Amino acid sequence: MSTPPGSVVTPAVPASGNPHRAIRVIKIVVNAGVGESGENRTKAEKVLKMITSQKPIATRAHSTNRDFGIRQGQEIGAKVTLRGAAAVDFLNRAFEARDRQLDVDSIDRNGNFSFGIADYTDFTGMKYDPQIGIHGMDVAVEVGRAGYRVRQRHLQSRPIPRSIRSTAAETRAFLESMFHVTVLE
Repeated sequence: MSTPPGSVVTPAVPASGNPHRAIRVIKIVVNAGVGESGENRTKAEKVLKMITSQKPIATRAHSTNRDFGIRQGQEIGAKVTLRGAAAVDFLNRAFEARDRQLDVDSIDRNGNFSFGIADYTDFTGMKYDPQIGIHGMDVAVEVGRAGYRVRQRHLQSRPIPRSIRSTAAETRAFLESMFHVTVLE
């Protein structure tokens, strides 16, 4: 199920018939943590730019860890946040790299899920570059319904009502219908 770039993807309408009850992909965060600054982090940024076609930003260490040689504020990785049609297109390609399979433990109780990709060459069309080497990434996906922005707005922010949250079972059904993903038990 591939969507052309720039097209708007509408979520599947649920059995209740109300399109506002449909689960949708809110955002995807693709993270490549290398644990050190320098050449490896630059290579990880290059990989994320190739995969997502967006400019990655640096992630910084929150605290100092002498055992790993990391100082607070040191750039130790890169990440990209995707939303809208770009997020759905990337998720479709990421599931192809994972053979359209997802572990049941990857889905949390709020319906969000995450998984890892061991190497960027698992994506279709990507070839191994000896200058870059092997770099993997973590993909974290946040799903929800219309009205999810209630918790993020500046004025009158509120906790998300139970009716807007999605459950693990609803996310599982969404993944099976929208992306043809098999959830492994």
